[in-house]
Amino acid sequence: MALPSNYSTAPVSEFLLICFPNYQSWQHWLSLPLSLLFLLAMGANTTLLITIRLEASLHEPMYYLLSLLSLLDMVLCLTVIPKVLAMFWFDLRSISFSACFLQMFIMNSFLTMESCTFMVMAYDRYVAICHPLRYPSIITDQFVARAAVFVVARNGILTMPIPILSSRLRYCAENIIKNCICTNLSVSKLSCDDITFHRLYQFVTGWTLLGSDLILIVLSYSFILKAVLRIKAEGAAAKALSTCGSHFILILFFSTVLLVLVITNLARKRIPPDVPILLNILHHLIPPALNPIVYGVRTKEIKQGIQKILRKL
Repeated sequence: MALPSNYSTAPVSEFLLICFPNYQSWQHWLSLPLSLLFLLAMGANTTLLITIRLEASLHEPMYYLLSLLSLLDMVLCLTVIPKVLAMFWFDLRSISFSACFLQMFIMNSFLTMESCTFMVMAYDRYVAICHPLRYPSIITDQFVARAAVFVVARNGILTMPIPILSSRLRYCAENIIKNCICTNLSVSKLSCDDITFHRLYQFVTGWTLLGSDLILIVLSYSFILKAVLRIKAEGAAAKALSTCGSHFILILFFSTVLLVLVITNLARKRIPPDVPILLNILHHLIPPALNPIVYGVRTKEIKQGIQKILRKL
């Protein structure tokens, strides 16, 4: 069957990213705060990783999990923000076919890897507070290594079909993506093929992975709260909860920005289309910038480790 006359049979070799199609002027004043947040995210996470690597007192499972979170944050930032800034500064809007789907894979897989890491960190805090005597035998270096493999394998394997399905679609119309990044829905809707199964797979996979992590995090903290309320010693409950404070704040950062992003996408007809685009960028930037700062400010051991390194310089 012949294709309609307005379709091109030539394969698409690259896409053009159009940031904020309705508000092009946003790019000029957004570039500076985005640049500062990017430098903050890279600098803070690098400092945290170096501190944990060099300070022997931080060679513990909890800090290894924090290192994993920092690595995921840095990869997400480096995957998204430099390309966005290149568009803002140098008008480099083109992105190759393969680079677009690689970016899509990293964004989908690393987002769910972060969620899974938060779930493992919640389990770590659950064991520390509810089973403190068994903590050294349960949360070991081997446990962290197995958890890291699980985080990468589960999320990498289950999200890999999303870019693969998108890359196998026929792109026989325009190649202009009305977004700053190669999100699955922004790219796939350019195809002239049926994308019903494609969208259904992303929806089911995303909510299954993120939803199951959220349920386990809520269960962990409900058990923690129940155990803390049983503590009768003065000040012991506050001390127990303070060990979970940083982790809980990070989960709030991650979940709140993600929830707002989901709501704005669902209410797309009621709000300007550029708002979800901006929120998507911020979701890849604000948590990575704030995560190491929250842990650095609230965790005495990390602050002391940073101070020791600074004194040696």
